[in-house]
Parts: sequence; C-alpha cells; structure tokens
Amino acid sequence: MKSFALLFLVVICGMGGLGQKLKPKKRSNGEEINFRTKTKDVCTMSISGDEEMKLRIECKSQGMSYWCEFAGKPSVCRAFRKNPKIYWNQIAMELRKLPHACESTQVLKTTMCQKATTEALMKQIATGMEPEDLANQEKSVQKTSTSMRGAGKSSVKKTGKPPMLPLIKPTQHSQGSENETEAMKLAREHCWESLHGFCSYIIGIFRG
Repeated sequence: MKSFALLFLVVICGMGGLGQKLKPKKRSNGEEINFRTKTKDVCTMSISGDEEMKLRIECKSQGMSYWCEFAGKPSVCRAFRKNPKIYWNQIAMELRKLPHACESTQVLKTTMCQKATTEALMKQIATGMEPEDLANQEKSVQKTSTSMRGAGKSSVKKTGKPPMLPLIKPTQHSQGSENETEAMKLAREHCWESLHGFCSYIIGIFRG
C-alpha cells in the first residue's frame, strides 16, 4: 500500500514537471536589444506590454537622433509564445539590414510568424526626429556675445560723457606762416614792388 502511494506521488510530480516545460516562455517588460543599422546608426530596441505589445526604437545618427514606435499582438503567433526572444532577435536582424531603422518599415515581419494573422504583425504607429544640441550651443554662444556687447554699451550710458578728444597744440609751422604773412605785408608797404620778396625775407629774419 505504501509503495503504491509512493508511486502515485512520483507520477504526479512527473506530470507537474512536464506541465511546467510546456508553459510558454514569458518575456519581461523593459527588455532592450542594441543593434547598428547598415549606415552604422546606433539603435536601442525596447519592448513593453503583455497581450498587446509596444516596440520603441531609438537611434543616433550623425548630427541627429530619430525614433519610432510599433504596436501589435505577436502573442497570437504560436511560435512567438514558444520563444519570444528569437522573435525579437529576428526583428533586430531585419533592422540591421536597413540604412534607416524607421524609414520604409511600416510593418515588422519575421520568418517564424509568416503564417500568423495580420493581428500578430507589429505596425508602425508613431515616428519622430530630433536634432542634436549643437544648434542650442550655437544659440547660447550668440546670446553670450550679444550680452557682452550690451554690457559695453551700458557702461558708456552710465558715464554720460563723450570720449575726450586730445588737445591740438599750435605747431611752429602755423606760427611761421603768420610771421611770413606779416613780413610780406610790411614789405609791400615800405619796399618797391620788385624787392618785395627780398624785403619780406629780411623783415622775417628780424621778426623771427
């Protein structure tokens, strides 16, 4: 009797273990797969959801970043339920063949779910593109230079005084011109016309 009870327990445990093996493998939310496209864009594929799943792809390219989202019910595919990890790896392999992970990819298909209904397909629901922060850095530099120019103007306004011009002292040349003019004037008054030049020279020497 005891041996029969023991045999019964062994059979039940074996069936329980078999049942566990037949259960579909579950995929944890938040799983991420990294890959690169044909043009070397660095991308991350994140998965969320349970029955209806969402796939988000984020990529960084030269001078820009872009993203796109897909939604569908791959769980209706029997092969997906057996091994979802292979399903997502097949999608990543297909995306690696593309130059752009979000262009010309309205529907994501895999070989393991080719015969599944259209409900199982992951269809694109959103896409976007974002420039890098280089433009923002240029704007900040422009704002800084503008503020510095404004600070210089404000300092002039605070003083309220125009810039001082240097005083120009009368040169000796101007004084000499005045002496020559006075000498010529005296020569015209006291000398013959033919001797104006000579007289003005002599008078200039004495007045010099």
